[in-house]
Amino acid sequence: MRITNLLLGAALLAPLAASAQAPRRHFDAQGRAYFRGPLRLSVGGGIALYNGDLTANLGDNFIGPAGQLGLVYTWRPHWSVGGEATAFQIGARDQLPERNLAFRGRNLAVAAFVRYEPLRDPSWYAGTRNRFARVKPFLKAGVGYLLYNPKAYNGTERPTNSTTYLSPERPDYTATGITVPVGGGLSFFLTRRFWLTAEGAYGFTTTDHLDDVSQRGNPDRNDGYGTVTLKLEYQLGK
Repeated sequence: MRITNLLLGAALLAPLAASAQAPRRHFDAQGRAYFRGPLRLSVGGGIALYNGDLTANLGDNFIGPAGQLGLVYTWRPHWSVGGEATAFQIGARDQLPERNLAFRGRNLAVAAFVRYEPLRDPSWYAGTRNRFARVKPFLKAGVGYLLYNPKAYNGTERPTNSTTYLSPERPDYTATGITVPVGGGLSFFLTRRFWLTAEGAYGFTTTDHLDDVSQRGNPDRNDGYGTVTLKLEYQLGK
């Protein structure tokens, strides 16, 4: 856990520290000059889905909302680093009707990530900083902490104010775990300062309790979650 703390802290603070320094020329393997940055603030929202031992079927999901806030910093051509907080709600009913189980979970993931953009963007380089690629596909992977608070109940529909929840399988909710989000998306150029980003990601986790169903389900399989989001990225500084 100490190593995870150090990696997460370093990845979150590196963009801020680097952006505070005076611009300095760097050179890629072909000798082309580039500046690190810019730093961009991202905010957006979308939907969240569950995958676990209750069900892996989209039809059994109670699709929930997701909101994201983060920072992205261009470290060198093709590569960016950043950090992001994602608040999301997931839920689902059991794919086995005889168990008559369902759940709702409210969660928060905070992760550092690396983003790779395979196509060339002229704005990366010192001599063409005012020319921008219009569309940029990317791949993304990260690691971080997950706080989760599920509530299980008997039923097959979304919970209501009158829903009676089952006793939790563990006494320490809100609980914590490790999440490894991976995914990809497309960024669309709007103006010099604004980008619109569509992204899909899946979060692998170290817990089987996102649904508060472990001993009641399959304790040998960890749960996961997916997010599909649309974000606006705003360039800070010059």
